[in-house]
Amino acid sequence: MPTWESRAEDRRQRFDEIMAVYAAMIERIDLAMGTLVEGLERRGVLENTLILFLSDNGGNAEGGPPGVTRGEGPIGGPQSYVLLGMDWATLANTPFRRYKHFTHEGGISTPLIAHWPSGIPAGRGGTLEKQPVHLIDVMATAVDLAGASYPREFAGHAIEPMQGVSLRPAFDGKPLARKEPIFWEHEGNKAVRDGAWKLVLRHKQPWQLFDMDADRTEQNDLIRQQPERAARLEAAWNDWARRTFVDEWPGPDHTDWGEDIKQRQ
Repeated sequence: MPTWESRAEDRRQRFDEIMAVYAAMIERIDLAMGTLVEGLERRGVLENTLILFLSDNGGNAEGGPPGVTRGEGPIGGPQSYVLLGMDWATLANTPFRRYKHFTHEGGISTPLIAHWPSGIPAGRGGTLEKQPVHLIDVMATAVDLAGASYPREFAGHAIEPMQGVSLRPAFDGKPLARKEPIFWEHEGNKAVRDGAWKLVLRHKQPWQLFDMDADRTEQNDLIRQQPERAARLEAAWNDWARRTFVDEWPGPDHTDWGEDIKQRQ
């Protein structure tokens, strides 16, 4: 990916407009959250409402380095089609590796903001909790805080037990009671996280092992130094995949983004 300074002026203008559209979308989300908060305040329930705000994946590199701008009218207009592209996604994900679709940190690590004045101690406001959590923990948290019971069957058929753990301990700065690793699979990209250790695989590539406490940006692959640990994590991932009906991914591995964008230009 070329540097900003090496881009021609007209290309800089195009990239600037692409990011301006993205920034405008983020502003609308921010305003919508403000509307939500104001509505809860009006109803007198903001203090006792848990708000969890999160994204579903890291920056999206679809469209290759230059991204995509198609359609009539200005970029961001009602007839336009815009993809941020790999250049901006790389900046958005820095310092993490890779993007949406992948299970390296650039694809799966996103912020989670929790707001609950009557449930989160005042002294914890604005603090960063470093324990990794997963989308599956949202259901477990809601069931816990509501005092509900997760059903064991539906229409006479047994259903899968609830996954995830309640985040309530983390709100107080305490360790989560997570007994099982966290697992991912998306389009053939795989990962498992157990404590500080993460085993991750890009589709059709070998497994890699990282110590996330020491190497959050996944630069130092330790799989040769820790083969037994890697084997245990891989076995755990395979067991989870069988249990949760994960199918082998038959599609592409997203290495053709560059060629794809050349054909579109």
